[in-house]
Amino acid sequence: MGPVTSRPNLVFLFADQLRYHSCGFAGDPYAHTPNIDRLSAESANCTNAISNTPVCAAYRASLFTGKHQSSHGMVINELRLSPDHECFGHVLTRAGYDTTYIGKWHLWANELGHHRAVRNAFTPPGPYRLGFDGYWAGYNFSHNSYDGVYFQDTCEPHRYEGYEADVQTEMAISRLTHHAHSDTPFALFLSWGPPHDPWGTDNIKPEDWNRFKDVDIPNRPNFASEQDPYADRWATMDEAYRQNLVDNVRGYYAQTSSIDWNLGRILARLNQEDLVDNTLLIFTSDHGEMFGAHGRRAKNIFYDEASRVPLLIRRPGQIKAGSWDSCISTVDLMPTLLRLLDLTTPTAAEGMDLSTGLTGGSNSIDNCVMMQGMGTTAAWRDGNEWRGVRDDKHTYAVYRRDGSEHLYSNRSDPFQLDNLADRPGPLLEDYRQKLAGRMSDLGDTFEPCTWYDKAWTQNRNIIRGARGGSHDLAALQKIIETHFPSGALERSVDD
Repeated sequence: MGPVTSRPNLVFLFADQLRYHSCGFAGDPYAHTPNIDRLSAESANCTNAISNTPVCAAYRASLFTGKHQSSHGMVINELRLSPDHECFGHVLTRAGYDTTYIGKWHLWANELGHHRAVRNAFTPPGPYRLGFDGYWAGYNFSHNSYDGVYFQDTCEPHRYEGYEADVQTEMAISRLTHHAHSDTPFALFLSWGPPHDPWGTDNIKPEDWNRFKDVDIPNRPNFASEQDPYADRWATMDEAYRQNLVDNVRGYYAQTSSIDWNLGRILARLNQEDLVDNTLLIFTSDHGEMFGAHGRRAKNIFYDEASRVPLLIRRPGQIKAGSWDSCISTVDLMPTLLRLLDLTTPTAAEGMDLSTGLTGGSNSIDNCVMMQGMGTTAAWRDGNEWRGVRDDKHTYAVYRRDGSEHLYSNRSDPFQLDNLADRPGPLLEDYRQKLAGRMSDLGDTFEPCTWYDKAWTQNRNIIRGARGGSHDLAALQKIIETHFPSGALERSVDD
């Protein structure tokens, strides 16, 4: 029997690029997600969970700081987050939790490209791990799913054989077994890589690919063959993408089934070790995938395919199982989960504590979440910036380039095809004011992407955000000199 610790344990599992719509419990008849579906029936199923900025690094920065993109400054991918934030990991460690972090980190590298260089892949122990001072088996990011590497406390890579998500899950299971025999509360974060592209058969387990290789999965009704003119190059559907779309979608569903299988393994081990009742379990994703909806691929946009993610929260006896329809966003996760653990949220966090609704209070909390697109996915280029707000009723967004507005009913128009902004009136003005108010509250002045490069970063190190903050670059240099011995900065993980 697992020990009952003084505080509940925390297991936070998140996939990369898994959209809400591609889960069986959300109504997708093509999804093979029996374990996710079973967990949804045992959990608070947050049906309006939103990624404030639907892109990898910004999500992770918001998750750990409880702050919006404009405040922590992660305006595009491949920036190095300042460690000058009071983060999720800091609170857990101070409260005596034994922390574990496994998988993708994506908050260290400050270089566009060269992802397999040790200087970008290894996050050294210390302040840049944001309070995760316990067991570490991470890398900055790589989406190759076979025979890869991870790092622990030195810049020497640890190599593994097999499918990455399976290996990471084995690590997590081993940690759960370890914790089951300890009186210390634990917090385990597992960041899986799938179902992020690439979706070729060399990046998918054969048994998962075989399940979908002959399945015809239709495009969503909002698929558009005409390219969205506001898309950056990461969101552009070039000819190769269009030609491979059918198999890419199959590969995506195959990778999702792999995540589901691994989730099932963790659920089984929690049960075997008698950890279920005293563990707050979260399953979610950083953002979704467009697959041609509205003429776009990938993410980094306010449409639901990119921004709406699965969020399942389970703890028997504490969390009320069933659908929960209020909006909850990335920045709300830390305040909400810390409250459920009876811990205090850092005062600088910007999200809402929505724990009351999850524990049996109101099923409808008026939470209008802020959404931000401050630039391209990973390059300093202007022209793609947008801002938006979303609640359970409507999504509203505006582009900086030309002031183009979008307003959709999330209830009567789930595919977001009828733009209500074409009909000016009180509804449109109400959401304009909501957005203006949120931007004012956050100090978000809606600048072009390249403005942030000049004003907020130095050599792709974030030195400030709208809420201030700092980055001690001299201290950073000492950390690099300490943890990257001679020649290590130029090595590849393949050397």
